[in-house]
Amino acid sequence: MAKSEIRSPLPGVFYRKPTPDEPNYKEVGDTVSVGDVIGLVEVMKTFTQVQSEFAGTITAFPTENEEAIMPGQVLAEIES
Repeated sequence: MAKSEIRSPLPGVFYRKPTPDEPNYKEVGDTVSVGDVIGLVEVMKTFTQVQSEFAGTITAFPTENEEAIMPGQVLAEIES
């Protein structure tokens, strides 16, 4: 199995869910396909979707919901 990492394209705040009242896009153990949304990065009230570039199973979210992040920071780990 190969391990891949989804990294932040931007600095900002990482959100794992679309709104506070909705469930997370993905959880550890969920299967993802290329193009699946795993979270959002908010910069100055602008939200950018973070999409998986890999297919596989999410093994970890090293970045917490609503955590301030830097470009290139690992948001999720995937095994394929």
